[in-house]
Amino acid sequence: MKKIKHIFLALFLISATSNWAQQTPAGEQTEVITITGATAHIGDGTIIENCTIVFENGKITAIGTGETTQGTIIDASGKHVYPGFIAPVKELGLIEVNAVRASNDADEIGDIIPHVRSLIAYNSESKVVESMRPNGVLIGQVTPKGGRISGTSSIVQFDAWNWEDAAIKVDDGIHLHWPSSFRRGRWWMGEPRGLHPNKDYQKQVEEVTTFLQNAAAYGGGQAKELNPAFAAMQGTFDGRQKLYIYADGEKEIIDGITLAKNAGITQIVLVGGYSGYKVIDFLKENDIPVLVQFTHNVPSFEDDDYDLPYKLPKLLSDAGLLVAIQNGDASNFQTRNLPFYAGQVVGQGLEKEKAVQMLTGNTAKILGIDATHGTLKVGKSATLFISEGDALDMRTNILTHAFIDGRNISLETHQTELWKRYSEKYEGK
Repeated sequence: MKKIKHIFLALFLISATSNWAQQTPAGEQTEVITITGATAHIGDGTIIENCTIVFENGKITAIGTGETTQGTIIDASGKHVYPGFIAPVKELGLIEVNAVRASNDADEIGDIIPHVRSLIAYNSESKVVESMRPNGVLIGQVTPKGGRISGTSSIVQFDAWNWEDAAIKVDDGIHLHWPSSFRRGRWWMGEPRGLHPNKDYQKQVEEVTTFLQNAAAYGGGQAKELNPAFAAMQGTFDGRQKLYIYADGEKEIIDGITLAKNAGITQIVLVGGYSGYKVIDFLKENDIPVLVQFTHNVPSFEDDDYDLPYKLPKLLSDAGLLVAIQNGDASNFQTRNLPFYAGQVVGQGLEKEKAVQMLTGNTAKILGIDATHGTLKVGKSATLFISEGDALDMRTNILTHAFIDGRNISLETHQTELWKRYSEKYEGK
């Protein structure tokens, strides 16, 4: 009887998430659009006051002061224009309801599965994805999770009919979750609480080492038959794909990057990097960018500074590293708070435009899409938004317009519909 109840509950939750269809994706841009009078935050650390931005056929054609206005004019006097914020390494569109297994496509069976492609499982109708847009998060790196090597990510825009329409960069990288040299005691299994050395650490490292060596040999012409896992790794050896290494401890960061370098992988990104500020010289020497954890967090260890998570992006950036902010282990829906994580770093003394870079230009460069996205430059995609105020402040980040490839997208979501519905309930009372 309990099993039947659980089945009905799962079906109810799935159907409940489908009651509101996603807003219909906007049509192609058909006329020139000009935004005037705005403060433009370029995404490279600079701003242009009283800026005019012109875009046509999805591309920015002019930006600056005194530019000629054309087509539809949007008066943005007193408002701010930003490039669309980018959310890296998240399972957006792969998980709808965490408690419903049928709506979770973020993981597959196996521990080393680089050939699992997240893009073909991406749900462009996701209500979670839809909820990103009103805060200016318009692009994301859809990333699988689970296992030691969890699969291949792709970069998408958040207003599409399907995954083919959504794709910006297909199969951009492989994601390696480096083993930890320490682990917490599983008290429910009788182990003592707290951190303890991971006795299997060296064995786990050797498994990754062996896999990378075999994958490199496979690409060297020694393969006699198709091996999907080895084949999926070839882009990391020839520079077409990046290897994203998830590591937080000093030893783990050094071990993971050193092993990847020795295996012949040159395009490496550190994800997490909680202790990265302790190995600055190593990261700079190896030219490693960092996708640092979100700032709204507590310290991991008792002897850490109480505000370490708040100031970590600034520490790494001030040291000369290329840094962007990601949502870490927080739930997918919290990714919409990405701009406010950057705002937290401003509160720690980081220049505001550098914080904007950590959501735009820096992220685009790390993900390898900076030629087309991430900054407001002539020739780049007109993926941008207009906010009434500071986009890094949740009190003033109120969007009036958002564009993806020049398409004027809807800012309505199932959440805004509910807000309007219930706010009207008490009008006049």
